[in-house]
Amino acid sequence: MQIYGPLYRRVLYPAFDRPEGRAVMDRLRRLRESEWWPHEQLVEYQSRELRRLLVHAYANVPFYRERLDAAGTRPEDIRTPADLPLLPLLTREELYAAGDSRRSTAPPLPTIRKTTSGSTGEPLSFAYDEGSEHWRQAVRMRGYGWAGYRQGDRVLHYWIMPPPATGNLTQRLRRRFRTARYHRRRNERWADAAIRSDERLATVVGLVRRTRPTAIVTYSLAGAELARYVTANGLRTWGTIPVICGAEKLLPADRTAIDEAFGPAVFETYGGRETMLVASECEVHDGLHTQDENLVVEVVVRDPETGAERPARPGETGEIAVTDLHNLGMPFIRYLNGDLAVAGDASPCGCGRGLGRIAEVIGRSADTLLRGDGSHCAGLGIAAAIRSIAPAVRRYQIVQAEDRSVSIRIVPTGSFGESEQAVVARYADHYLTGVPVEVELVDEILLGPNGKHRFIVAAGAR
Repeated sequence: MQIYGPLYRRVLYPAFDRPEGRAVMDRLRRLRESEWWPHEQLVEYQSRELRRLLVHAYANVPFYRERLDAAGTRPEDIRTPADLPLLPLLTREELYAAGDSRRSTAPPLPTIRKTTSGSTGEPLSFAYDEGSEHWRQAVRMRGYGWAGYRQGDRVLHYWIMPPPATGNLTQRLRRRFRTARYHRRRNERWADAAIRSDERLATVVGLVRRTRPTAIVTYSLAGAELARYVTANGLRTWGTIPVICGAEKLLPADRTAIDEAFGPAVFETYGGRETMLVASECEVHDGLHTQDENLVVEVVVRDPETGAERPARPGETGEIAVTDLHNLGMPFIRYLNGDLAVAGDASPCGCGRGLGRIAEVIGRSADTLLRGDGSHCAGLGIAAAIRSIAPAVRRYQIVQAEDRSVSIRIVPTGSFGESEQAVVARYADHYLTGVPVEVELVDEILLGPNGKHRFIVAAGAR
């Protein structure tokens, strides 16, 4: 039995990290109550917070005042999340152009600044206020908690580590000491997932054996590679350890590999730096619950010709638009974050929670492919073929060169054969008419500069 975890949650975190610790734990207690509300009650709560956000944004954020005026909409016109289509969707390009006009001119002011990883192009700088940070941390604890994660319990983070600190030796040592103290106080162990050689993987396995974490938080791909190393070398000496996957889409074959190495407790999460946790799996594993008390999450379909939008139907793929209900310092309202998802239906989850659900997160929407006639094609058409033969594919990447030729790189499992190759070729011929396509079987696919795996690299579409 771990004694430190309960002590940390009840005493040390509120004491050491005041007032943040007290605020976060207060919100977490509220979240653990509200997740069991009927869905209609959660929508009522969202509506109140949404009206508060829009009144503040119109009065204090020049960008949104101009945006509402241009749409001919007043804050009072939007009473519930269903009214949000009265406002246009917000693109990343518009955020780039808006600059500091996105900042609130009245409290709460944005005091925490961050930048996205830039995996789809230019990184986006943004900020948020301390109250929003409290909600973000509480939502993360709640969502991870469905997998068994508890703040203060021993947890292993197998994650992409930030680059070494700059400055003179004294400054570097101080930063290193502060970081180590921060993680030690939270009972966290960290291992860098950027390099995944056999030697590094063996080191991580040793860390798992020594520390016996109550949960592992990992990049999806990194966790799968670690799991395959464990199984291939017969290294498992532990019972079930919940594995919380994020940062990348969790493919079915990767889930199976992690399940085999760490036990049947694999949980997919979805989020982004702009809003942090957006959705996460519960113990039923039937889609991902949206974090409705902190965000309004829409899945929308846009007509490519007219730009007209509508909500995605259950089972239909659309773009994700998020509205952060509590970032008053630099709001995100109907922000298209560049990801695609499959809309869930309105049926209640078997867990009994009233939170909404996304059926599946697909991944980035930014990259498109070019057909022979120059028209655009979503790379997800080919990705659908890969998903249909998921047990035979360990990893894949679709790459279009400047001359429009396409290479579909596949790291196969032992079950990949001629029939699977024929499925990929058939989809490629349908979606990429007039473009030379090669299906290439490879041993590995290199990660991007931010440590993430890019499923579609479309140089020819830029």
